[in-house]
Amino acid sequence: MPAFSLSVLLRALIVWLAVIASESLNGALRRVVLNPDIDFALRQGSVVVGAVMIFVITWFFLDWIRIRTARGALAMGALWVALTFAFELALGRLTGLGWARILADYDLIHGGLMPLGLLAMGLTPWAVRRLKAGRPGRLRPEDRDLRGTP
Repeated sequence: MPAFSLSVLLRALIVWLAVIASESLNGALRRVVLNPDIDFALRQGSVVVGAVMIFVITWFFLDWIRIRTARGALAMGALWVALTFAFELALGRLTGLGWARILADYDLIHGGLMPLGLLAMGLTPWAVRRLKAGRPGRLRPEDRDLRGTP
């Protein structure tokens, strides 16, 4: 059984585009205040701001997307992570960044926080679904996983 239908996939892609647009705006604003001395710290801060933006966007649109199961929410998060990683690599290369500069954001040992940002992105649909399911009347019995958990 698929994690979600074609209509749900299309809605998830539309919301991902909203997420990427907000992340791009976040990056553009960071460039406006860019100071070469604090560039890396600004990029680290952008991961935290981005995670909050992803949560807010997901909160507002998750009901519209119609994810019905935890598995579906995790699948949607994995899709968003794959699309975002591909987008980041492509955009970096198209803007002339070298591989070392692009991958620096993914180097946890040296302070790159993008893996944590992608982890947050991947888990956000599941977490939002769980939070919304905890509110009375939000999750119908037929929307529960096979294990009977929200």
